[in-house]
Amino acid sequence: MTVKKWTSKLATLALSLSVVGAAAPTLAAEAPESIVIGYALAKTGPNAPGASTTQRPNYEMWVEEVNKAGGIMLSKYGKRVPITVVEYDDRSSTEEAVRAVERLITQDEVDLLLPPWGTATNLAVAPLFDKHGYPQLGTTNLTDKADQFAKRWPNHYFLLGSASMYANGLFDTLADALKEGKINNKIAMISVADGFGVESASAARKAAQAKGFELVMDESYPVGTSDLSTLLNQVKDSGADTFIAYSYPPDTILISDQARIISLNPKIFYTGVGTQFPFFIGKYGAQGVEGQMSLGGIDGTSKAIQEYRARHKEMTGKDTDYWGSPVSYASLQMLQQAIERVGEVDREKISAELKKGGFETILGDIKIVNNQLVGIFTVGQWQNGVFQGVGPKDLKGAQPVIIPKPDWKK
Repeated sequence: MTVKKWTSKLATLALSLSVVGAAAPTLAAEAPESIVIGYALAKTGPNAPGASTTQRPNYEMWVEEVNKAGGIMLSKYGKRVPITVVEYDDRSSTEEAVRAVERLITQDEVDLLLPPWGTATNLAVAPLFDKHGYPQLGTTNLTDKADQFAKRWPNHYFLLGSASMYANGLFDTLADALKEGKINNKIAMISVADGFGVESASAARKAAQAKGFELVMDESYPVGTSDLSTLLNQVKDSGADTFIAYSYPPDTILISDQARIISLNPKIFYTGVGTQFPFFIGKYGAQGVEGQMSLGGIDGTSKAIQEYRARHKEMTGKDTDYWGSPVSYASLQMLQQAIERVGEVDREKISAELKKGGFETILGDIKIVNNQLVGIFTVGQWQNGVFQGVGPKDLKGAQPVIIPKPDWKK
């Protein structure tokens, strides 16, 4: 080979090596320094207790765990990228939540958004999430219009399901008890005159009729009511073996306090939001809540759930609730897995992955169907200090319902 040809080959090789050498730094430089995640949650106002129980601790724990592991793996860049957070207080106001989310999108230019607390707030910010292409993994919004909203906002996911799902689950449980002769067919129901109460009571009426139950009492009460003793005395005189209250946390405490005072203790005692929260068992003790029922519940035998609850307590200093908390954490696991499957922070691709992918989470292998999460407990009951899932009864870890509810104990 001539010197000229060798010189030419060496030049070509040198050029190739220089290109390869330059490509690697360029690729690394293109990788983002962090994945910026934003959210607006209530730190003040009436929504603050719910947000501080169900969502914020899970958000903070997940970010800390991800960053300790080096970040989220982005295969496009061949590296893990840590998370940084931008958070605002929505002050329990839907208007403030809208302003905060708009600021996160247009000014902070966050890569991804996490949802706020509560049905009304999630629905208020949904148009902004949709307009800018952000997937919305709603873990605290419960509505019977999920199917309609999903058509309007295709990247909005309703991970707590619908009011009908919970009502049907409850009345499936009640129908089994009726068939076994454990309760009569009379139902006494009260409901808070707000979104959750209105939709839940409406779904319960339909379920009661379908299952052959008689609603001997069906009354609503205003938000912020400070005395429900008159309604509870009517429940006591109704002859119903089953009492249902679609209540918010302050009402749930009020009902539970006043029921003890007047010795209202039907065979089925079902109250709403708050029954599943750690402050509830903290107030009354394990014996004091034994047999009380509500929405949600966990598989108390699940090792994954037990480990999650232990990590949560160690890292945040707080116990989880037994409904929205594990769903919130599972939603973050889903989000992370979707990002890593896509290999980059591409919101459109991430949302598509959320729609089609099965995910391994603390709740087991779960999947979104028609923008709703399926396969979670809809009926729970306090049993031996755990708010245990009891329905659907065919779910893994479901326990038999305790009927009748034990007497109130201090």
